[in-house]
Amino acid sequence: MIELTVSGMTCEGCARAIERVLRAQDPQATVAVDLATGRVEAKTVAPVATVVRAIEAAGYGATPT
Repeated sequence: MIELTVSGMTCEGCARAIERVLRAQDPQATVAVDLATGRVEAKTVAPVATVVRAIEAAGYGATPT
């Protein structure tokens, strides 16, 4: 389980973008995005560093919690 704080999410479109980014790294990932708190939880086999880089490449900030 990966838990992240993601900055820069302002709408549901942003939340869906984060889900797409995570699933691009691991198509079987289970992703939960809480837009209000900026928290993202994902059950994934992708390494945390890879996920953080992918989220940052999409234009958001990401910090493991």
